[in-house]
Amino acid sequence: MQALQQYNRAIISRLNLIGIAVTLLLLHTTASARDLSSEPITPISPISDLNQAKVDLGKVLFHDTRLSSDNSISCASCHDLKSGGADSTPLSLGVNGTKGTTNTPTVYNTQLNFVQFWDGRAANLHEQINGPVQNPVEMNTHWPEVTTKLSQDVLLRQAFEAVYPEGLKADNLRDAIAEFERSLITLNAPFDRWLKGDETALTDEQQQGYQLFKSYGCISCHQGANVGGNMYAHFGAVNDISAYFETRGTPLREADLGRYIITHDPLDRYLFKVPSLRMAAYTAPYFHDGAIPDLDSAIKIMGRFQLGREIPNQHITSISAFIRSLAGEHPELSE
Repeated sequence: MQALQQYNRAIISRLNLIGIAVTLLLLHTTASARDLSSEPITPISPISDLNQAKVDLGKVLFHDTRLSSDNSISCASCHDLKSGGADSTPLSLGVNGTKGTTNTPTVYNTQLNFVQFWDGRAANLHEQINGPVQNPVEMNTHWPEVTTKLSQDVLLRQAFEAVYPEGLKADNLRDAIAEFERSLITLNAPFDRWLKGDETALTDEQQQGYQLFKSYGCISCHQGANVGGNMYAHFGAVNDISAYFETRGTPLREADLGRYIITHDPLDRYLFKVPSLRMAAYTAPYFHDGAIPDLDSAIKIMGRFQLGREIPNQHITSISAFIRSLAGEHPELSE
């Protein structure tokens, strides 16, 4: 791990130097001359192939507590669509008040992730849906029990028969929920409007924050349409992460080991899927353990452990303002 951190320090150092040079160039370039096609972050595009009938069924299931063993927990219990697609607790509560093991990520824009869950154990949304339903600390049930329970609902059964030839089956339940989750794409973010040429979409502070975001090297992990979600990274890429866990004040837990839980490869200790920053303005607390209460504190910790930099408060404020410009719009956010 020490050798890996030394390698990461060298890479981050080069990125920082390149980023500073790029930033200076950009700050002295007129806005009209910007080549937005070369930006490392791209606007989110609408999903053009959604099956609306499946989306509608999936929305019903997403809010249906019958997916849990005691009829108390729905997907929406932890993924509150009105407030960013997550919840405001470090670790969500499942059936019988059982505490989860990792912080609930936003469900918005998950279609853009290259894998699902913090440890990447699900390859796609269909696989991801199995996790909470069958996890004993979340919904604590199994698909045969769910299908039996839901099949007693005549109207729901008829609705499925109208959309799926096989009717209300476990595969179709997963497919409908996945289709609804695919529809949860946030569009028209201020930053996306700026990328498309609207010079008034961002404040001066947000534009400065974006340049700082690039010059510090944050962009090396947070880029693309989802501003993350497309790669793994070690928590503690540059500095020993044990200092973070000591400061947290709670013992190291299995969930802190990241992808190592799945692969058992020592190189995967503390390796996590890089989270999307698209809805980060709404989804405090932060990190896999939900231990960091606010965005500014999260930026400071990322600078220290991922970049080997102590970011000044003034720069943190600007970077935070930029991150807030990444949040887009969706009808579910305002319902």
